[in-house]
Amino acid sequence: MKESRYFYVPGAAQQNELPPDEAMHATRVLRLKQGDEIFLMDGEGSFFKAQITIAATHHCYYDILEQQAQKPQWEGRLHLAIAPTKMMERMEWLVEKATEVGVDEISFLDCTFSERKIVKLPRLDKIVVSAVKQSHKAWKPVLNDMETFKAFMETPRPGRKYIAHCYEEVPRVNLFNELRKPSEEKDVTVLIGPEGDFSIDEVKLAVANGYQSVDLGKSRLRTETAGLAAVMMMQLAQQG
Repeated sequence: MKESRYFYVPGAAQQNELPPDEAMHATRVLRLKQGDEIFLMDGEGSFFKAQITIAATHHCYYDILEQQAQKPQWEGRLHLAIAPTKMMERMEWLVEKATEVGVDEISFLDCTFSERKIVKLPRLDKIVVSAVKQSHKAWKPVLNDMETFKAFMETPRPGRKYIAHCYEEVPRVNLFNELRKPSEEKDVTVLIGPEGDFSIDEVKLAVANGYQSVDLGKSRLRTETAGLAAVMMMQLAQQG
């Protein structure tokens, strides 16, 4: 059986041509030709069965045969806010794996102990697109640019909110146990700090803004591992 080929095409229903990068991949790498069937993903909840009408060197046109609206695979909106690591490769790994597992939004925090103050969203976005296609996700996660921890706190957010940290003097509960408790609030936001953890003042500020203090278990995790663990916990608890 021939493998289905998926392509990311924002606004797929409103046009008839693959984006340049996707067209290049379709015609020069996969060597697809006129008459071949492909699947398009608009990143907004729909797949489209389509047929290639013209396959040229730099262009690939299609006709849509069928729209396939997808159902969400989990309840609520899952949001991971994380302070990026000094080594960006580790954040790229996290963004890829979090997308494959399933997340709706990823924000980057500039915290007191942060070692990285800038992220390159275009590169991260390409990684997200690749992971969306690989894992056949109907919705493309939103990536938000770096903002200060204080600015993040100033934005009201719906649903259940948690901050994971390692301070023994601040009472904590287990994140997964909390997520498994019945709740009418389905949206979830989890904050993960930098390699040096959040500052104690940041933890107190978050708690004052309605974030519950949590741990991710007994192991002490690297930032990117903690981020992925949080996404996994949200996923397991929020499966529809």
